[in-house]
Amino acid sequence: MKLLELLNEIEILSLPPITDAEVGKVTCDSRAATPDAVFVAVKGERFDGHDYAQQAVAQGAAAVITERDLGLEKQVIVKNSRSAYALLNAALFGHPSRKLKLIGVTGTNGKTTITYLLKQILESAGKSVGLIGTIQVEIDDMCIPAKHTTPDPAELHSLFSRMVNAGCEYVVMEASSHAFAQHRLDGCHFVAGVFTNLTQDHLDYHGTMENYYSAKKQLFDMSDIAIINLDDEYGKRLLSEIPCKAVTYSAGNDMADFTAKNIVKRRDGVNFALVGSGIIERVSFGMPGSFSVSNAMAAAVCTIELGFEPSVVAKGLSDCKGVKGRTEVLYSGDDFTVICDYAHTPDGLEKVLSTVREFAPARVVVLFGCAGNRDRTKRPKMAHMAAQYSDLAVLTSDNPRDEDVMQILDDAVPGFEGLDTEYRVIPDRMEAIKWVLDNAQQDDIIVLAGKGHEDYQVLNFGTIAFDEHTIVKELIAKRDKKRQEYKDESPAEKMEE
Repeated sequence: MKLLELLNEIEILSLPPITDAEVGKVTCDSRAATPDAVFVAVKGERFDGHDYAQQAVAQGAAAVITERDLGLEKQVIVKNSRSAYALLNAALFGHPSRKLKLIGVTGTNGKTTITYLLKQILESAGKSVGLIGTIQVEIDDMCIPAKHTTPDPAELHSLFSRMVNAGCEYVVMEASSHAFAQHRLDGCHFVAGVFTNLTQDHLDYHGTMENYYSAKKQLFDMSDIAIINLDDEYGKRLLSEIPCKAVTYSAGNDMADFTAKNIVKRRDGVNFALVGSGIIERVSFGMPGSFSVSNAMAAAVCTIELGFEPSVVAKGLSDCKGVKGRTEVLYSGDDFTVICDYAHTPDGLEKVLSTVREFAPARVVVLFGCAGNRDRTKRPKMAHMAAQYSDLAVLTSDNPRDEDVMQILDDAVPGFEGLDTEYRVIPDRMEAIKWVLDNAQQDDIIVLAGKGHEDYQVLNFGTIAFDEHTIVKELIAKRDKKRQEYKDESPAEKMEE
């Protein structure tokens, strides 16, 4: 694509005489600023691309996009370089998102589950669907591990292009608050946007809940229709502040456009009637808990509003499989049950533990941690929720990064105060899991919270493999082997012990 044609896609404050070169990439990495590249100087949390603009010019970049005059040749000045970076990448790839029907899901909790439900409903209706989210990117049968919930614009539009080439009609994607704050989605348009809820998270980045809310709200400036959870206070506020058409859903509020009625909670899922706009459809959904009703309603209402038959939607939901790391059973034996869940916020922890409490025959045991280099104020709140909704809480590490593990744990411990729940602090997560399994009692339900789909642990020296699915399986297998060996011993050998 020719440079001047590409630059027509953005609002320019200053444009010098410039050679109309052929452009093959738009990058914010100065090391990749080759003669066929446009370098965009983006200011990040740790580095400012403006400090590397001279290097990009020296390497022969076709143009350098900046927000201020650096006195460089080939320098194009814009108001917002992050937005320019997104818009230029969209144009360079031929605006692939315009050839797709995008559905965005935003909110603190529920995004991943809802995107998977949407994908499965749409596929059950015969549609070809791409997915972009926290766990992975899915294009046809190809799965690509996700680096970010919402990718960098260069990667994002490359993925959109691949999805177009693969014949996808729809793309369901998680739209993170970071993505909006960093303008990653500028230039995208959504046929529908879904708002799940808003509770404390990412305040280390956004600073205040108001900033966090404002970032999420941007999805609905670029959506044809908003699907809003009326059970959430921020959802009620959002309803009066957005420019697009809004349709509401609820797990019990009759003021919503669509409501879940006659809810029956099962250990392995929920049944309910989806009621609204003259529609009554029975749904049997294979994920337990009240929050699962809300997630199912979000996906159902979204697809109904996009024109799919309610009966097709209900069947698609009923056929849905679980989502990895979301209230996922890792082990269920005659002795106890182990569940893993991605819950990593106070609200998320409350929801998963209250759900487990509904069907727990005995104790609820939770193992959880708080991430390093993240919002410190939510740490005691996490501990408080763990103590409030469990019979035994084990506080351990969860991606401490380069923050001192003991400092993280010390921040959380005050949350246990004032509650009688027994708790233990075991800094090493592997040792904590071993301890929990070794000390499990009959019919316990053990919740390993925080990791979910993640198969790694981020420590101060780097990232290590840490897959709780594998860890639990191996620990249970070792225990069973020891038990069998003990049974196989002769009576004389047992007496010698």
